[in-house]
Amino acid sequence: MSRYAAAIFDLDGTLIGTERILVETCIQTLADYGHSVSRDFVLSMVGVSEVEGFRRICTEIGVALDFDDFSAAWSRANQSAYAKGIPLMPGVADLLTVLKAKGIPVAVATNSSTKGALRKLGLAGIGGAFDVVIGYDAVTSPKPAPDVFLAAALSLGVAPQDCIAFEDSTTGVVAALAAGMTVVHVPDMARPEPNGAHHTATSILDGAQAAGLTT
Repeated sequence: MSRYAAAIFDLDGTLIGTERILVETCIQTLADYGHSVSRDFVLSMVGVSEVEGFRRICTEIGVALDFDDFSAAWSRANQSAYAKGIPLMPGVADLLTVLKAKGIPVAVATNSSTKGALRKLGLAGIGGAFDVVIGYDAVTSPKPAPDVFLAAALSLGVAPQDCIAFEDSTTGVVAALAAGMTVVHVPDMARPEPNGAHHTATSILDGAQAAGLTT
C-alpha cells in the first residue's frame, strides 16, 4: 500500500511542456504591442497567476495595458501554438500509468484557469487521466496561496498531509508546502533554488521514486 492517498500535479512545466510556449508567446505579444521585455523577466513569472503576471508586466513596461485585451491577444497566440501539439513532460505518461495501476487518485492544481487547463490536457492527450482539475479561478487565491492544493485534496476526499504534490516552480512549491503536502520539485525552465521542497529531481519519475511513490 502506498504511503500517499493521492498525487496532485501542477500543470504547465510539470505535466505538459507549455512553459516554453508561454514564454515565447508572451514576448511576442508584448512586441506586437510595441514593448520589449527580456526573457529573464518573463521567466521570473513562471508559476504566478495570470492576474499577478499581468500586474508585473505593466510595472515592467511602465504602461497600464488593458487586461482583457492583452489576455485575449496572448491567448490567441497560445492557441495557435498549442494547435501544433502540446508535448508531455518526460516520464509523465509512465507515472500516470503506474498510479492508475496502484489505484492512487490524481488531480491537477494549477494557476491556469480551469477551462484552460482542461483544454491543454486534452490537446496533450491526457484529458481523461485526472479525477479532479482545479484552476485558480475555482478558489479564492492563486498560488503561492495553498488554495488550489487544498481544494484538490478536498475534492478527492483525502487529507492534504496524505498527498504528494509535484511542482516545477518555487511559487508552486511554496503553495504545496503551505497545504501541508509532501512536495517534489522538478524544475523546468526556472533556475533551481532552495525552496523547502522535500525532494528535488531532474525528472518526474526520479522525483516520484525519491519520495517513495514508486519503487
